[in-house]
Order: sequence, then C-alpha cells, then structure tokens
Amino acid sequence: MAEITQEELNERVAILRRFRSLLEEQRGKFREYLTVLEKQQDSITSENPENLLAHTELEQQVVKNIASLQKVIVPMAKMYHAGNGTASAAVSAAEDAEIAKLQNDLSDLQDRVLKQNAINRDLLRVHIEQLKSQIAGFKNPYKANRSVYANVQAQAVATMVHVEV
Repeated sequence: MAEITQEELNERVAILRRFRSLLEEQRGKFREYLTVLEKQQDSITSENPENLLAHTELEQQVVKNIASLQKVIVPMAKMYHAGNGTASAAVSAAEDAEIAKLQNDLSDLQDRVLKQNAINRDLLRVHIEQLKSQIAGFKNPYKANRSVYANVQAQAVATMVHVEV
C-alpha cells in the first residue's frame, strides 16, 4: 500500500466530512418532502383546495432544493469513492459504514417519497374524476328558454330593395 501525504490525508478527511454533511442535509430534505406529501394527502382527502395549493407550492420548493443538492452530491460522491480507492487511515471502516448507512436511509426515504407521491396522484385522479362527473351532472336552467334579447315574434325580413333615382 502506498503512503499518502498529510495533505492528501487532510483533503480526504475534508471530502468525507463534506460528503457526509451533504448526505445528512439531503436526508433532512427528503424527510421534509415526505412530511409535505403526507400533509398534501390530508388536504386532498379533506378537499381543501387552499391547503392543497400551499402544499403543492412548498413541494415544488423542496424538490428544487433536493435537485440542487443532488448536483453537488454526485461529484462529491465521485471524489469520495475515487479517494477511497486507496485505503487510508483517514477513511476508516466506521466512517465508511456511516456513509453507507446514510445512503441506505436516503434510498429508503426516496422509496417512501415515491410511494406517497403515487398515493397522492391516485387520490387527485379520483378527485378530479368526481369533479368532472359533478360538473357533467349540472343542469343549465336556461338551456330550453329563449334569450331575453331574441325577438319574441319572428319578423319578415326584406329580401329585395327597390331604389329609384
């Protein structure tokens, strides 16, 4: 095994710490997202459009945060795995296990988020179908009536005009 310099060691430790903090931050964002989705489900079932709109807007913000965080995590993961290829004392088995646990937690949270998202989509689909059937069931009370602006009696209309000069 090749010796690494103190500078390389410090760099790997810094990468490890930053990678771990990013994963923890992303885990927090996914938990927040799951909470928003669960509250959104409650808004769907209680047919509260104002709360549903607020939860949808909040959901969009959380998704943007997760996406921007993911843009940083992907290169950081590559750096972590590239630096971890040559085993060192800086990256111990315990730290590796902690990173693996964080990644597993993230994977589980992502699965729960996807399932909750599917539940919410199905609830919304059913709710929209119910609304469509209610709208289709509405009767227009003015459908058979003539417009108040229409002529009550049909009047003859001239078809020819005689002009004398």
